[in-house]
Amino acid sequence: MPLEKCRELAVEILLKVEKKNAYADILLDHSLKKASLSSRDRALLTQLVYGALRWRGRIDWYLSQFLHRSLSGTNAYIRNLLRLTLYQLLFLDKVPDYAAVNEGVELAKRHGGAKAGGLVNGVVRRILREKDKLPDPDPKDDAILYLSVRWSHPDWLVKKWLGYFGREETESLLKANNQESPLTLRANRLKGDRESLREKLRARGFNAVPAPWSPQGIQLKSAGAADQLPGFQAGLFQVQGEASQLIGYLVDPQPGERVLDACAAPGGKTTHLAELMGDNGELIVTDISVRGLEKLKHNVQRLGLTSVRPFAVDVSRGLTGALALPYDRILVDAPCSGLGTLRSHPEAKWQKDEWDIRRLSKLQKKIVRRLSSYLKPGGILVYATCTLTREENEGVVEDFLDHEKGFVLDNARDTLPREAKPMISGKYFLALPHKHNTDGFFAARMRKVK
Repeated sequence: MPLEKCRELAVEILLKVEKKNAYADILLDHSLKKASLSSRDRALLTQLVYGALRWRGRIDWYLSQFLHRSLSGTNAYIRNLLRLTLYQLLFLDKVPDYAAVNEGVELAKRHGGAKAGGLVNGVVRRILREKDKLPDPDPKDDAILYLSVRWSHPDWLVKKWLGYFGREETESLLKANNQESPLTLRANRLKGDRESLREKLRARGFNAVPAPWSPQGIQLKSAGAADQLPGFQAGLFQVQGEASQLIGYLVDPQPGERVLDACAAPGGKTTHLAELMGDNGELIVTDISVRGLEKLKHNVQRLGLTSVRPFAVDVSRGLTGALALPYDRILVDAPCSGLGTLRSHPEAKWQKDEWDIRRLSKLQKKIVRRLSSYLKPGGILVYATCTLTREENEGVVEDFLDHEKGFVLDNARDTLPREAKPMISGKYFLALPHKHNTDGFFAARMRKVK
């Protein structure tokens, strides 16, 4: 497929992400399956979509300096075409400048006529002439604006992280969020060990290396589609981020126990819990999304697990019937803003705002307090998120412990694998993109003492 078709598909995906708050990875996966693409074009389309989303903030800043109208007032298709074209010009060296400009102009004409083509041509060529001296905010005048533009994050989030992490660490985090996330697998310990899976992958020419923090993790570079990897259909592994893999060790489920995994779809942590239990016991799994539970069931079946019992339930309203019987361990994999996963989901930083943080924090507090009542005395409650805001993490746990005097906070370090014991902040588990090359994850391990 010609390169211009890749650009056209990329603009359509960017447009849907912006207009419908859609997930880029789902749209991209759909496009890759629907279109007949060479491996080179698949890689280009993926790079164009994620790159334009990662650097949208800086690109929009430059566009706002050169457009004679507001960026928000520009036609949505043309706006995203401009973003894509500038991403190619400013961040890629594989595509010649003239090709990126000409194709951008032709796409604009096709969708908006000669006037749209003239707009794209004029703006892009003016920016191209200033490519080596584009205006950036002065860090001395406004540090938040400078970091926001420089590392392409919304200013409200930069401000929040400056208060959470401080200047130096915040800039490192912002920079890390714009890097590509490695593809990480979790070896299915019920069907073999990590080394045997790694050898199988290496024998087929894949660059498979042990993940540094998780004893079951394998990292791959340039792997392509995960479902085409050797061992996928046989259930030898599950795709799961390395920080996410460590949550199962914090729960530490034992064979024969009754365990609840709440808000569990699509099932990465669920299937790991079942493996850690030796697939021996009762693992009750709930999620509000029926579609998400279908994905979970598919993963459970592929991995050959029999202890998992999924239910479509809104746990914020509590449990009823047999689901309300006491549990030995409960994992609250709370719905969150997902701001720890920006390497894989860069659109999240443009789709969330401070109101979402406040709304989610209230929901998280409600869920964890509701579910804690179903825990046996001496039982373990693990609260986990894939985000990096105090309101959704420490704030939720502190609020819970203030209200529920029958719980104490365990040190997460005590149940982490040896390799991961440094990933601790106080007694909490905290994985950070800029420190650990993982998604940002938070977890607290609490014990019911009475």
